Order: sequence, then structure tokens, then C-alpha cells
Amino acid sequence: MSSEISGHTGSGKGLISISDQEFQLFRSFIYDNFGINLTEVKRALLVNRLQNILRQKGYPSFEAYYQAIQQDKTGHGISELIDAVSTNHTFFFRESAHFDYLMSTVLPRVVNHQLKKNDKDLRVWCAAASSGEEPYVLAMLIKEYLGAQHNQWSAGVLATDISNKALGIAVKGRYSSERLEQVPAKYKLTYFEKAETDEYEVKESLRKEVLFRRFNLMNETFPFKKPFHIIFCRNVMIYFDHKTRDELVRKMYEFTLPGGYLFIGNAETLGRTSCPYRYIAPSIYQREG
Repeated sequence: MSSEISGHTGSGKGLISISDQEFQLFRSFIYDNFGINLTEVKRALLVNRLQNILRQKGYPSFEAYYQAIQQDKTGHGISELIDAVSTNHTFFFRESAHFDYLMSTVLPRVVNHQLKKNDKDLRVWCAAASSGEEPYVLAMLIKEYLGAQHNQWSAGVLATDISNKALGIAVKGRYSSERLEQVPAKYKLTYFEKAETDEYEVKESLRKEVLFRRFNLMNETFPFKKPFHIIFCRNVMIYFDHKTRDELVRKMYEFTLPGGYLFIGNAETLGRTSCPYRYIAPSIYQREG
């Protein structure tokens, strides 16, 4: 955030201030619908991120904007709100130790287990896909690990996120050269092609391995027909309180196959007493069985 903003009195030219009551309206609505816990210290961030919407739509106050969202039956208003308040900071091979462990330990175990069952089905869910970097990395590594056998497997990646804006970037699959700095040269050559002057585009051969869908992790029930061998849900639970986090972990556990793995962000922890998974390593968990 480039400047500090007071949520009570407002600062900066033309800034619309937010009252305590208005802040509580948005705080409760965002928590109830998206699980994001906006504490008082996030008030300035909320004001800053919603200012453009209020100005563009001509809302005289935050309450007027809130009422418009409540009356909107199309769902566009809620979608626009979550696009504004959600944080979509990510990059290719972020927290790379996870991907090293995936290649050295998780994929060999899961693939060998499936081969013993004569079942070439590998189910991977990236639950906070953001702008696409993480699920594309997962798809790359799966292709690299399976090699020439990849075409014999059903091994795509389901990538979900709540933000339509982030998913739009992900589906497009076009990134600046700066965003690809952490991508190994051989992967860059294999899975990307030069687009415009300073951009690279994910090749169709990789793009078709990732299915992007909008999904709210706060949904009471998950719609998946089958559980997953591997779930990546990184750097999203940091925005949740303990109750919301524990409930989400419980639901993900139900959709993790016995022996399957859950990866969370390095800055995140799961309660040792309430977590149903077995702790493997920092931010890596496994369902026993």
C-alpha cells in the first residue's frame, strides 16, 4: 500500500471515509461469505482498495455501496468486491522447497501406489490458484516426473480461486519475463513461448493440463466427485481466524485420499490438537492410511 489512510476522517484528495458502522457491515459480510478476517488494522486497506469502485460507480458512501451489493441479484457486485479485497501475490516456484519435496518424495510415492493398483489416475487440486503460477508449476512437474508415460495417465490439475480477475489472468496464461525469473531455463524453453516484447505465454500443451474454475472455499459443501492425492492450499489460510481455518482443513481432509498430502504456506500453521492430518515437515501434512 503506497500511503497510509485513516478510515475515520479520510485523507487524500476526494477520499470517501468509512464510519465504524460501515466498516463492521463490510467486515461481517466479507467474513461470512469469504472467511477473510478483516481486523481493525485492515480498515485502511479496505478503504484504499474500494475507493475506485465507489468513485467509478458514483456511490456517495460505503453504506450505499454495501446496499447495492445486497440488492444485486447477478452476483457481479460480490465478485467485484472480492476481486478488490483479495490479495493475489504469487510467483512461479514460490516456496520452492515444496516443489522439491513433491518431486523427490510425494510424486514417487503416489505414482507407485497407483501403479500397484493399476490405476493411472492422479488427482491434484490447487485450491488457491490466484493468477495461475502455482497450478502451472504443478502441471509442469507432473509432466516432468511422468515423462513419456504422461499421456497414459489422467493427471491434470484442478485450479480454483475466488477471484474472477485472478482467474482471468491465469486462463490467459501470459506473464512478463520478470515474472518468469524463478523458472528454470529448461522449463521456460519447454512450456512457454515468446509472446509480445516482454511477455511469455504458457504453451497449449501445458495449458490443457490445468482446469481453472471459480470456487469459494467457504462453501458449506465441496462438489468434488472424488478425493485428491495432493492438495496445495498455500498462503490463503493466513487471512482466516482459527475457527475458519480448522473448518476448511476438516473439509479438505474429507477430500484427501488416505496417504494423500496437503501443502500449506510457509507462514501458516495448523493446530496440532485440532488438525486431522499427520505432520510431515513444516507446512506439509499427510492423511494417514
